[in-house]
Amino acid sequence: MNRLAGDTAVLLGRSLRHVVRSPDTVITTVLTPIAMLLLFVYVLGGAIRTGAGSYVNYLLPGILIITIASSISYTAYRLFSDLQGGIFDRFRSMPIARAAVLWAHVLTSLVANLISLVVVLLVALMIGFRSGAGGSAWLAAAGILVLFTLALTWLAVIPGLTASSVDGASAFAYPLIFLPFVSSAFVPTASMPGPVRAFAENQPVTSIVNTLRALFAGQPVGPDIWTALAWCAGLLVVAIALAAVIYRRRIN
Repeated sequence: MNRLAGDTAVLLGRSLRHVVRSPDTVITTVLTPIAMLLLFVYVLGGAIRTGAGSYVNYLLPGILIITIASSISYTAYRLFSDLQGGIFDRFRSMPIARAAVLWAHVLTSLVANLISLVVVLLVALMIGFRSGAGGSAWLAAAGILVLFTLALTWLAVIPGLTASSVDGASAFAYPLIFLPFVSSAFVPTASMPGPVRAFAENQPVTSIVNTLRALFAGQPVGPDIWTALAWCAGLLVVAIALAAVIYRRRIN
């Protein structure tokens, strides 16, 4: 375990240096969520009725989810690039823990995502987002965002290991970006037609968005938080298991 942690820390430093040298990665991933935030608040927000006060307060949790979904495509891209560039073959010849390679990519994605989320949150504050949450509620919201980021990042590892092209490695994120649009992220699900509403209310984004919205507002979260945690934990466990199996086959 100590060896895994040490090797992961070294490889994480390598990956973070790449991110620092290419800040356009973070910039690119926050541009779309910020543009959507401004579009919905200033162009479409006046026509949308949520019954929840300020629309930016209602909207922000969904924008944060889109920020995460936009960012994780770079995890698959970086992993695919390392595989094609022969970096993995070099690591195999070195006395390092094999799992450290994947964990370094995952933690790099987590750090980049957290930076992106902070930037989007700052923009939301500048255009009117206000929260009545206390410290514990903010910590709970941060924990859910981190858990969801880890779950999606490990999902991104799978196409990163199996894709046959750069486009294939990153394209898997597109359906994930689309999911918030068929959820409670932008409008209440009660306004949707029957089949669409049924899907929206039973997919993971809705429970996560509802939980974040309640936490930011300083309101009781209700059963949504347990549904959100179950989705995040379930996706994380399945993604890690599948990624580990694929990785072992790939490097053997």
